[in-house]
Amino acid sequence: MATLKYDVFQAISDPTRREILRLLSTKKLAISEIASQFPVSRTAIAKHLHVLSEARLVTGEKIGREKIYQLRSEPLTEVKQWLAYYEQFWTNKLSILKHVVENDDESSKK
Repeated sequence: MATLKYDVFQAISDPTRREILRLLSTKKLAISEIASQFPVSRTAIAKHLHVLSEARLVTGEKIGREKIYQLRSEPLTEVKQWLAYYEQFWTNKLSILKHVVENDDESSKK
């Protein structure tokens, strides 16, 4: 298997690429349809799609004169697994905040 030039973390690090993934999460789109959603050139969007393709987050299929892109969500599993580890910290912080708020409420009633 060939080494990827970009991994999923590099691919999603850019807000434009994250927005492209969001757009593709609802339906397949031609590059022209994707580009129309951004204030940048079609060439810039093509470069973003190249990064997403290298990370295997999108695939493109030539249909007529257009290339149609679709989301491949499987590589996002790696991000989900990485984030799952850190969820324990968020949950812990929320539990502490709940405890502080509840205790503050009780002490203000006295």
